[in-house]
Amino acid sequence: MSRKYKFCDQSKLYFVSFATIHWIDLFVRPEYAEILIESLSYCQKVKGLELFRMVYNA
Repeated sequence: MSRKYKFCDQSKLYFVSFATIHWIDLFVRPEYAEILIESLSYCQKVKGLELFRMVYNA
């Protein structure tokens, strides 16, 4: 995701969607899944991210 996108209104919910380069199978490879989970956990703890739902479409 580009750094130019900012979520300015903290009182609103945002829908974020993304695709990976070459459709890397993040959730099949444990080392990739762990990086993603650690990144989301960091954002929750340090940046105040509220994650309501995460959907993986295989």
